[in-house]
Amino acid sequence: MPLPLLTTRSSFSPSPLRLLILFSLLFLLSPAITSSENQFNLDGKVLELDDSNFDAAISKFDFIFVDFYAPWCGHCKHLAPELEKAAPILAGLNQPIAVAKVDADKHRKLASKHDIDGYPTLKIFMHGVPTEYYGPRKADLLVTFLAKYFAPDVTVLSSDAAINDFTEAAGSNFPIFIGFGLNESTVLDLAVKYKKKAWFSVAKDFSDEIMTSYDFEKIPALAAIHPVYNERSTFYGPFEEKFIEDYIKQSLLPLVLPISRDSLKSLKDDQRKVVVTILEDETEEKSKEVLEVLKAAASANRDLIFGYVGFKQWGDFAQSFEVDKKTLLPKIVVWDGKEEYASVVDSESTIDGRGDDTSTQVWRFMKDYREGRVIQKRIAGPTLMGFMKSPIGVIIVLLAMCLVLVVVVILSMFKEEPLTVGTRDQVDQGMSPMLQPELRGTVKQD
Repeated sequence: MPLPLLTTRSSFSPSPLRLLILFSLLFLLSPAITSSENQFNLDGKVLELDDSNFDAAISKFDFIFVDFYAPWCGHCKHLAPELEKAAPILAGLNQPIAVAKVDADKHRKLASKHDIDGYPTLKIFMHGVPTEYYGPRKADLLVTFLAKYFAPDVTVLSSDAAINDFTEAAGSNFPIFIGFGLNESTVLDLAVKYKKKAWFSVAKDFSDEIMTSYDFEKIPALAAIHPVYNERSTFYGPFEEKFIEDYIKQSLLPLVLPISRDSLKSLKDDQRKVVVTILEDETEEKSKEVLEVLKAAASANRDLIFGYVGFKQWGDFAQSFEVDKKTLLPKIVVWDGKEEYASVVDSESTIDGRGDDTSTQVWRFMKDYREGRVIQKRIAGPTLMGFMKSPIGVIIVLLAMCLVLVVVVILSMFKEEPLTVGTRDQVDQGMSPMLQPELRGTVKQD
């Protein structure tokens, strides 16, 4: 007997009831989705994120700066107003950057997901990819650093107006390199390598006025600009990577660097020796005349870094090179950036800052240095008084005083008492009961 044919009907055929349920669910969920997307506005305010909206915020913004903080953290409290100041400026950039914060102490699961182990932890999210931030935290410096960080590696400029807009937006905190008539590929690798230290661009179309303004005569040319020092220089090749990199490294610093605690950090990765000129007071008019001579010498000796410091401005640093209030200044030495320096033979005071004679003396010093007529010395530590006035010195002196006080207190506790009639308990009781815990507390605290 033949088997009956079985017919089947697809289980995916939509019924009116199923369609009604599906549309109802979409209708109910759509407001939640829309509200999740619309709750973030780039209005210059610091966004507050938590487990429920963090991923949505990271997805919405191409660039977002996130502060993982704890309410009880002192550093976090100091950072908060700086972020409030920076947020509206960052939101108004050509490449807007959102600023957000997460109470990582409260939302610990979210903090754990992003490996937060201290407060505050700052992270930059670029298209959802996080990078830890170790830059400055003051509002103005933070804005400058982030604007630089998120900028294109090489900006292509196609008009005079674009060139002017680029240099204005770049500000004065970083040197600016503009390749006139160069292809983007010529400087791209080096622009990526030195992105954190300078702005890079190439100009395709520009007028003769731009050539006059930037002081170059032919193309291709690579111009280096230091806005804060009002300095410019031009490189005409050869445009091979080695030579371009040498020029970039030399041009990251101004011709003559004012030496301070902050500027010394910029020397960390530079292997060149430093020609240090020590002045009495770097703000005096005669000091400015010396600096003009040093700029000319620096232009002719790009394998060295030229810097200056005023004894009045930073005496402790000057004392490292055997300079004190009795030393005839200006004085010039060549420092290796570590523990040694060279001084020209029979030349305690190398330059005297008197008009035209200054130039002759500086060039004589450089000639003697190049010919090896120098004495190698080791830098000296600061004087005792200078050390004591420094923050570290103050701390050590206070610790020493506390240690002496502790020893005195302990010795007084165990000092032999004269023999008296009675028991040891009675002797112990002779000490004021109010004093005993006070002494114990002092020793424990120290």
